[in-house]
Amino acid sequence: MLTCFGRRARGWHDGLALVPDRGARGWSTGLTRALAGAILAPVRSPALIPAPPSLALPGRGRRVRPADQPRACVRRPACLLALLLGLALAGCRGAGDGRTTIRFWAMGREGEVVQELVRDFERENPAIHVVVQQIPWGAAHEKLLTAHVGRSTPDVAQLGNTWIAEFTALRAIEPLDRRIAASSVVRPDCFFKGIWDTNVMDGVAYGIPWYVDTRVLFYRRDLLARAGYDSMPGSWDEWRRAMEAVQRVAGKGRFAIFLPTNEYTPWIVFGMQAGSPLLKEGDTRGAFGEPAYRRAAAFYLDLFRRGLAPAVQGASIANRYQEFERGTINMYISGPWDVGEFRRRIAPALQSSWATAPLPGPDGPATGVSTAGGSSLVLFRASRHPDEAWRLVEFLSRPEQQLRFWRLTGDLPARVEAWRDTALTNDPNVRTFGRQLERVVSTPRIPEWEQISLRLQDKVEAMVLGHAPADSALAALDRDVDRILEKRRWLVERARRRAAGAR
Repeated sequence: MLTCFGRRARGWHDGLALVPDRGARGWSTGLTRALAGAILAPVRSPALIPAPPSLALPGRGRRVRPADQPRACVRRPACLLALLLGLALAGCRGAGDGRTTIRFWAMGREGEVVQELVRDFERENPAIHVVVQQIPWGAAHEKLLTAHVGRSTPDVAQLGNTWIAEFTALRAIEPLDRRIAASSVVRPDCFFKGIWDTNVMDGVAYGIPWYVDTRVLFYRRDLLARAGYDSMPGSWDEWRRAMEAVQRVAGKGRFAIFLPTNEYTPWIVFGMQAGSPLLKEGDTRGAFGEPAYRRAAAFYLDLFRRGLAPAVQGASIANRYQEFERGTINMYISGPWDVGEFRRRIAPALQSSWATAPLPGPDGPATGVSTAGGSSLVLFRASRHPDEAWRLVEFLSRPEQQLRFWRLTGDLPARVEAWRDTALTNDPNVRTFGRQLERVVSTPRIPEWEQISLRLQDKVEAMVLGHAPADSALAALDRDVDRILEKRRWLVERARRRAAGAR
């Protein structure tokens, strides 16, 4: 739907810009503001008035002159009032056929594909109409924040599960424990535990896992076999020895593994495998200088020192698929999207030469944990139709719908039951992800985590390229993290003092 947006500031006013609002039901709120700003205020200037750039419709970002509108309505507020009230009454009818309209924001290709599932939801729930808005991933975070500030959030949305903490702190999304307790579809034990935990803040669930991803090891199975291994070892020490053997077989100028320094995930994974919490003191200070993370850093830096991984900036290898095919790199840590990419980009003659394996751990397979990634479905507090929005969440959470979504997108199901389907169990490279999902750990669930991850990436690159020794780099990282979390410490201390005073 469109809403009339009136603007007044510093004694000036003019023009109405048509902008997206809260579906059909949002006309009345938007028009109330428009009437206050556009009708009651004096028309002072024929200057060009732009529509707000972040809200302008495609093709509507031009500036609007009052002269572009019918003169009689510009000069006569009563006429404009009648016009706007008529539009408001028309908009209040929802979908126009008596159905309740809910808005669903989904990102990237998921936003395109989910519309097929939504059509089935509407057939099953004929009283509900779902408007799906597809949002590019690159713009999604800013658009969601802008919508929250402007009180124009959707009813239900897809959120990357690392964003749950931030939108919970903003009080933008609804706690779901009451709905989960009453649901016959959504139960915590139906999901991978590590994935479910990413949606829980202070013991309360705020999101429902929609699809998942994690990281596993892609490797050249043929070269590993030539090196004397019929499967990937499970411990760090055995893995390093296997890498040395693979590198000898591959030959001069080849590398056992590619660990790009412009990706922060491997350095997080190695730390969690070594038992590091990454943060300490209630997630208010860095723990990268502690013994657990120092053990992880010693392991991955040793891979570079031994020449098993190329000590170059991450972007220096432009086409990793081509280099993997050539044997220049023979192992790579990546996610489920690369299963399809390897099948498309690796030559048909080499398709049987690669495989996936769960990540080795410092002390064997049980410690070979990985990241708990993916996207969740959330309800926004400002929704006017939370019950209807929750019915959509339940529908999309059914195992059969998650399997269907996987077939359409390649996004892995979050429901454990879905992994019993033969389409998943019969594919060994996909089945690896199911095994790894049993051993995933959530990163610290705080809004500042992404910023901290980028600082970690910078420090690791400095260590790998020899710009800083490990001890000083990790100490500097902890200082950076402590500065980032300064406000969090203040808030935690204030809450502690208030609690003490209440007693």
